[in-house]
Amino acid sequence: MKFKYLSFFLFLLFTCQISQAQEKNSGNDSVTVYKNIEKLSKKNKLNKFVYRLLFKSKRSSAAAKKNSRKRFFIKKSFDRSEGKIIRDIRIETLDPFGYAVDNYKDQPEKGFEKFGNALHMKTKNWTIRNLLLFKKNEPLDSLVAKESERLIRKQRYVRSVIIKPIEIPNSKDSVDISVRVLDSWSLIPTGAVSSSKGNFDLTERNFVGLGHEIENNFSRRFDDGKKAYEARYTINNIKNTYIKTTFAYENDLYDNVTRSARIERQFFSPLTRLAGGAYYENRFYVDSLPDATGTFANQTFKLQTQQYWFGHSFKIFGGKSEDFRTTNLVTTFGYKNVAYSKKPTLQYDPSKFFASEKLYLATIGLNTQKFAEEKYLFNFGIIEDVPYGQVYAITGGFQDKNNNQRAYFSGRFAYGHYFNFGYLGTNIEWGSFNKNGHSEETTLRIEANYFTNLLSLGSWKIRQFIKPTLVLGNHRASIIKDRVTISNENGISGFDNPLLNGTKKLFASFQTQTYLPGNWHGFHFSPFFNMTLGLLGDDTNRFFNDKVYSIFSLGALINNDYLVFNSFQISFSFYPSIPYQGSNLFKTNTFKNNDLSLPDFQIGEPTIVPYN
Repeated sequence: MKFKYLSFFLFLLFTCQISQAQEKNSGNDSVTVYKNIEKLSKKNKLNKFVYRLLFKSKRSSAAAKKNSRKRFFIKKSFDRSEGKIIRDIRIETLDPFGYAVDNYKDQPEKGFEKFGNALHMKTKNWTIRNLLLFKKNEPLDSLVAKESERLIRKQRYVRSVIIKPIEIPNSKDSVDISVRVLDSWSLIPTGAVSSSKGNFDLTERNFVGLGHEIENNFSRRFDDGKKAYEARYTINNIKNTYIKTTFAYENDLYDNVTRSARIERQFFSPLTRLAGGAYYENRFYVDSLPDATGTFANQTFKLQTQQYWFGHSFKIFGGKSEDFRTTNLVTTFGYKNVAYSKKPTLQYDPSKFFASEKLYLATIGLNTQKFAEEKYLFNFGIIEDVPYGQVYAITGGFQDKNNNQRAYFSGRFAYGHYFNFGYLGTNIEWGSFNKNGHSEETTLRIEANYFTNLLSLGSWKIRQFIKPTLVLGNHRASIIKDRVTISNENGISGFDNPLLNGTKKLFASFQTQTYLPGNWHGFHFSPFFNMTLGLLGDDTNRFFNDKVYSIFSLGALINNDYLVFNSFQISFSFYPSIPYQGSNLFKTNTFKNNDLSLPDFQIGEPTIVPYN
């Protein structure tokens, strides 16, 4: 057994040495590297296993790979300019109305377009320059250029972007780069009014063209005139470092107050080598807990949280192949300190679940993440980046809580790719504390994301989305707050009673999304049908019983050409039954289309497997 672990270590060490030796060699050397790795993998079963985790045999998958990439991946043509020295970078930002990044002839003609552009403050050129991963006087790298384009497109104030090389007459070794960016309208007012309260939200996503985001939310309860306020200020990028800083304050209608600050640099790209962050939160809130008789009473909580983490990503393989360059060995270390100054009494928290703690964690793993460009997913007709890849990671550490120390261990496997039947992404996590040889607070979480290829029905376009989630808990604390629910963001909107809980749950969302042709004054309509089903279970109630919680929604997602990341939604939902509320209930705008998110194949801050 020890020999196998030693051979595995030598295998990783050997590949890292290859990476360093091949760093400056030509792209043809990547073939030699691949063959050397393949030969080494055949020397024992463990090396062969690791090899199969990260690479597919070119002989066995060549046909499938050719078909899938031809169908799904939009090719960027930098072949003629690859490796040439970048002489100049030309950045042009465009106002949101009347322009197009792919057509220089498009100009605003209508009165409202010119008026809107006059009110809009364009993104500063240096704001875009700070998002680029390449610089002047460097060789042009198509992967770096493609990543830069994706990262610009990811900004919520950008509608679309094109980065392309421009040939220089009579120059064989130099090239100019054009970066053309189309802004989206960045000032977003929203609001809602019900019989009991009203709220108004104002968000500026590109403050004076700097890329900073300001959010303000005002709420008022009508019966007693109580007011609430929430504010958030985000600096998305500090001078080409991709360090993101957020300051937040919230005082809600129940006088719960949260103040927080976060500064963080994530592994924002597979090419990123260093990441880390710090987070501070001061929180005061009131929540109700039951005692041993089931009688609920309000409890006061006051706590401070500090989190710090640091990570390093090591390039494993040499050569210029995209597969090699996006495969990394990642190590991260984290520390979390939670200090309670007010917490529930033993009558309402006999297991001392709410207690000060210190948590030390470290993660090591292998990951590959790339991106495919799709259209007609969550927006209408614009390019959206779909991550695909794989993750193999383990996390270990220990926790100091209630004058006791216990170990923690978890593992994660994630895989996502395009297949002939569509896109499928999976994420499997298992984690458990261990104290004196006994497992505590064990969690198994399995998630999947699936969507079909884009189908056509006449001039309509259609996709089917499926998102199931399974959460199993074992040896959980004997308190209602250490239970899973299917409420709102954790499952099905509308089932928010705390008595609807268990130690395990299964829910799945099925959505048929259509995309209508044409538009009305820039608005695109995308009718959808959604069905979400959920199950809850615990030690006394069977998982698969007759209590199936469900919601059926019919509505339309309304996108605007100029408000790319803001979608208006009209939906009507039917509930066959909601415990403690009634049967055959109808509600409006209860389903959120952003519930169907995409998976992620990065390794970041080490954390406990989520149990919610």
